[in-house]
Order: sequence, then C-alpha cells, then structure tokens
Amino acid sequence: MTSGFSRLRREDLLKTACEVIADQGFGHTRTVDIAKAAGVSQGLLFYHFETKERLFAQAFTYAARLHLNALGGIERSTGTPFDRLRTLLRLCSPAIPTEGWRLWIDANAEAMRSPELEQISRRIDAQGRLLMRAIIEAGVACGEFACEDPDSTTWRLFALIDGLAIQTHVHPKVLSRRRVNLLIRTAAANELGLSADTL
Repeated sequence: MTSGFSRLRREDLLKTACEVIADQGFGHTRTVDIAKAAGVSQGLLFYHFETKERLFAQAFTYAARLHLNALGGIERSTGTPFDRLRTLLRLCSPAIPTEGWRLWIDANAEAMRSPELEQISRRIDAQGRLLMRAIIEAGVACGEFACEDPDSTTWRLFALIDGLAIQTHVHPKVLSRRRVNLLIRTAAANELGLSADTL
C-alpha cells in the first residue's frame, strides 16, 4: 500500500514538474517552484529524485512516456492507414494548443547539453517517424496513398511539424493555428496524392 501511494505521489510530482517547466523553461525553473506548485517541501522532492537534474530528466521521461503511449494507441488501432495518419497528424500538430510543445521545444534545446535528455528526445522522434512511415507504407500497399519514398516523406513532414511548432510558440502572432493546420494537411496531402480537404 505504501509503495503504491509513493508511486502515485511520484507521478503527481512529475506531472507538476512538467507543467512548471513548460511554463518557465528548464533554465528558469527552480526546485522550489516545483515544490510550491505541488504543495510539498523541497526535501520531499529531493527524497524522490535526489538532484534537480534527475528530477528534470525524469519529468521529461514521464512526458515522453505519455506521448509514446499515445503513439502506441495509434499503432495498435485497427483503423485504415488514412484514419491512423489523420489521428497521428492531429496528435503531433502544433495547431492544437498544448503545453506539451513548449516542454518539447525547451527540452530539445537542453538535449544539446544533456546526454540523458538527448537520448529521450531521440527515442520519441524515432518512434514517431517509425509509426508514420509504417502507416504510409501500409497506405501505399492498400492503394490509399501514392508515395514513392515513405522514409523521405516522413522526414519532410516531421521537419515541417517541428519547424511550425517553433514558429507557433516563439512567434505566436506570425501564423494562426488554422493556417498551421492547413500547411500541415496540405503538405501531407501533396506527399501522398490526396486532397487536403480530406485530411
């Protein structure tokens, strides 16, 4: 019973840490900020995570696990390749307001200096690309998509999504979310021989 409670408490602390880091950034977040937001002492934070760096890495791991679980749900879906692609594009789209993108953008910047964060970031990116490529290949095989090079298409679409995510969060008034969504849908449609209206 105690270990179950402790596990739940850790999950709550990691969730709160992700929210605070997404709001303030890795460089400006202090452990006291997370402790205050979670309604606990700094001592309890350090009891669970030992160091600030370990807390931040585990918070990013927690966020990554949630995202990977969502990707797994799409992978296990029995929907058509078209339906699964549309779900994946919605999940990854920066057109949908989410604190998650702020966390990813900041974490990727930190990953240039943190081997642990770089490994987590690379795993998320790889899993997303593998899933999209598999969906595109399945769509080509059943005649839903027309695409000569699913791997290159996957790289181009994710590069567009990542770039638009940065624009949306760093320069929020440059592009409307509606425009961002249209750019992604149009690019995907052009890559796969579809009409943008269908995506």
